[in-house]
Amino acid sequence: MKLLIRGGSIAAGHGVIKSYADILKESLLKKGIEVINRSRYRETTFDGIGTFNEDIANFGPDILLVQFGVDDAFQYVYRSEFQENLVQMIRLARLRFNPVIFLATSHTFDNPHDMDAVYIFYRSLRIVASDLGCELIPVHTYWAGYLEEHNLCSKDFVLSDSRYPNDRGHQIIAEAILTWLSKIFDHRQNN
Repeated sequence: MKLLIRGGSIAAGHGVIKSYADILKESLLKKGIEVINRSRYRETTFDGIGTFNEDIANFGPDILLVQFGVDDAFQYVYRSEFQENLVQMIRLARLRFNPVIFLATSHTFDNPHDMDAVYIFYRSLRIVASDLGCELIPVHTYWAGYLEEHNLCSKDFVLSDSRYPNDRGHQIIAEAILTWLSKIFDHRQNN
C-alpha cells in the first residue's frame, strides 16, 4: 500500500532534520505502508495542480494526503483559488486512481493576525473535505490541545519564521496525523 504526501514547505520538512513525513515513513513501514513525499518548499496548490501528473498520478497511491494552506496564505493565493485547486486535485485523483484522500491542516500561530490569515485556509480545507467526502485531519486542533495540556506556546515548536515548525513541531504533526490515520483505518477495518 502506498501513501503519498503532497504539500508545500511544511510537508517538505523545510528547516528541520526530521520532518513529519520522515516520522510517518518509519512508523507506517511497520504496517506495510510505503510513504512517498512529493512536497516542496514554498509550493502552493497551484504547484500541486501544475505537477499533478509527475508528483501524484505517476505513483498511483492508495492513500493521498494533501497538506497545503500555509504557503498559499502567505503567498497571497485567494481562498477561492485555493479551494478550486483542491477540488481539481481531488477530482483528478479520483478519476485516475481513486485513492482514500486526507486533507490536513497545520499548526497554530501565536500571532493572531497570522492565525486569522491561515485559519481561512483551514476552514476551506474543512469545506472541501465535507463537500467531496474526504477525511479532514485537523492538525491545528491537536496542536492547540497539546499546547494547552503542556502550558506551552506555538513559538516553542516553530523556527524563527513561525510558518515553519521545528523538529519538535514536526513530531506533534506526525502524532496528530498518525492518530487520525489509525482511527480511520481501524474504523474501516471494523466495517
